Amino acid sequence: MTDMPPKLAEIVEDFASAPREVVLEMLLEFSDAVPPLPAELAGHDGMEQVPECQTAFFLRAEVRPDATVTTWFDCPPEAPTTRAFAGILAEGLAGASATEILAVPDDLYARMGLAQAISPLRVRGGTAILARLKRQIADQVN
Repeated sequence: MTDMPPKLAEIVEDFASAPREVVLEMLLEFSDAVPPLPAELAGHDGMEQVPECQTAFFLRAEVRPDATVTTWFDCPPEAPTTRAFAGILAEGLAGASATEILAVPDDLYARMGLAQAISPLRVRGGTAILARLKRQIADQVN
């Protein structure tokens, strides 16, 4: 899986090879991996809402001068599965370049085997999160 940043590829592989009954526990661990928003984003200023998600989900991607990307995500703790998507992306994309993130496959969550563990609606929300993140990055590099 060389078509994505190494950290993300490792996470995808861990999920894909995990027994189904462990996948939800793994997701819950990632829901705790979402870093808190910095004060200037506390009111979601400059963040984009992802309406495809059943819960209020906001994101922002910023391409730095060295072409690495910083991401911010906000989602209520009451939505652990959706927060898990944010945690997976926050950890998996940390330090990645714009080019690497734009190359992440759109079917990321299917590759992780999540389609068997969570509802199609949640998978669609996660896919929308990734698509919007990639669009924000593409808008900044083009």
